[in-house]
Amino acid sequence: MKMETQRYLYETHMHTSEASACAGSTGAQMARAYKEAGYTGIIVTDHFFYGNTSVDRSLPWEEWVRRFCLGYEHAKAEGERIGLSVFFGWEACYEGTEFLVYGLDQAWLLAHPQIKDASIEEQYALVHEGGGIISHAHPFREEDYIPEIRLFPEYVDAVEGVNAMHSSRASDCHKNPLFNERALAYGKEHNLPFTAGSDQHTTHMIGGGMVFPRKLKDVHDFTRAVLGREAVELLDGCKSE
Repeated sequence: MKMETQRYLYETHMHTSEASACAGSTGAQMARAYKEAGYTGIIVTDHFFYGNTSVDRSLPWEEWVRRFCLGYEHAKAEGERIGLSVFFGWEACYEGTEFLVYGLDQAWLLAHPQIKDASIEEQYALVHEGGGIISHAHPFREEDYIPEIRLFPEYVDAVEGVNAMHSSRASDCHKNPLFNERALAYGKEHNLPFTAGSDQHTTHMIGGGMVFPRKLKDVHDFTRAVLGREAVELLDGCKSE
């Protein structure tokens, strides 16, 4: 008898209302919605300092970081209660170009205030020194808030090849499957690993993410799995309809 392969579904790109101005649901609400939808884990990637953050930029760095992490902390607390793994990340913005940062934590942010004003090149060096990785978020998305498509294959570790917001019929914005097609072709051209996420801002399920053949221990295990190209499927949200 053929044994079925285990499948563990992870969200790699989502936002909470505690830290992202464009989000409509709290970290705890998001955790419950993902658990009900059958996800094994989620990575909270709220908009960072120069992105669409809801945290007052005039606050001292320590206080800003504390408040920025609240969505993750609330999601993690709820995840521990209901049996959902919750990892930490963020989405950095440079004049519309966005990057998903994985593998670092609140303590790292507190100790590295220079990350706030780092260039794309400096961000890459700092994140690598800390043991993290960077994935270029939706590199070919076209929107008013993105003045131009800018690519930095030498300063990322991976590419978000599939953003379900572009493809799922459940999506209500940024809809254009060509954005994903171009991202996948770009990643293959530069031999970069892929990430995939829903880019959800509310509990309205889009259905994206990454499927792994094993359960991931923590965010560092996730970064190793990405670099090792362990994902068995990148979900575009279409199967959930």
